[in-house]
Amino acid sequence: MHTPASIRNHPIHPMLVTIPIGLWIFSLACDLIGLRSVHPDLWFVVALYTMIGGILGALAAAIVGLIDLLSLRKPNLRKIALIHMTLNLVIVVLYVVNVWLRISNPTQTTGPLTLSVVAITMLLVSGWLGGELVHVHGVGVQPAARGEEP
Repeated sequence: MHTPASIRNHPIHPMLVTIPIGLWIFSLACDLIGLRSVHPDLWFVVALYTMIGGILGALAAAIVGLIDLLSLRKPNLRKIALIHMTLNLVIVVLYVVNVWLRISNPTQTTGPLTLSVVAITMLLVSGWLGGELVHVHGVGVQPAARGEEP
C-alpha cells in the first residue's frame, strides 16, 4: 500500500523514526551510566541533549507520519495508526516534561529517570503498532514487493 510521504517509493516516516528512537534509548543509557559514573553530570548533560534531539526528530517524523495516516482509508488501519500517533505524541510530551524537569532542577534524577523508563516502555508499544501497520497490513509496502498484483 503506497503512502504519499515517500521519496522514490521509499516511505519517509520509517527513515525518520530511527532518530528519536536511537536518541531516546541512548539518553536512557546515559542516565543509567551516570548513576554509576564518577562524572555523573557529564552523562546527565548528554542525556538531556539527546532527549532534545529526540524531540526534534520525533516532530519531523510526526509530520510525515500524519500525512501517511491521512491517506489510510481502511477503518481498522486508521484506528491502529491513530493509537500509534497518540502514543507517540504522549511520549513527546513526556520528554518535554523530562527536559523541563532536568533544566529546572538538575540535581533531581529520580523523576526524570522514571519518565524516561515510562516513555521507552510506551515507545516499545508504539513501535509494535507501527510494525503491525507495515509488516502485517503492508502500509508503505509496494504491492509487487508483497507478491501481490499491482
